[in-house]
Amino acid sequence: MRVTLLKLAESLSHKALSDASASLLPPTPLYRRILRSHRHLPREMRSLGDDYVKAEFRRHEKVTNPVHIMGFLSQWKMYLDEMPAGPEGAGYRGRKLDATKFEKMSNEQLGQLYEFMQATKELYPPVKPAQS
Repeated sequence: MRVTLLKLAESLSHKALSDASASLLPPTPLYRRILRSHRHLPREMRSLGDDYVKAEFRRHEKVTNPVHIMGFLSQWKMYLDEMPAGPEGAGYRGRKLDATKFEKMSNEQLGQLYEFMQATKELYPPVKPAQS
């Protein structure tokens, strides 16, 4: 857990952290706003996203380390800020994972990412390029 915490802290840029913490929300309102932002996603994406958010917030309910809490809330606030609002969110496809964040992930985080990738492949099979 300690290694994961350190890698999380390292992955936060100071500007991104200060921007997010300037408008940081308490856990419950943040959780609710994230779930509300998922309303505009396609059904399968919403279901997957809601389940993931619920599991992550449940997993971090009893965390007492303030650094970990700030990192957790800041990352989820940045996620919320990137979510498109309104019906245009239906076309939301996410973004690529930053290579530096990927390199700093622990084995546990990489395992979770792999499981997430497998779950999304079942819902969204890769698009094959059109042949000419």
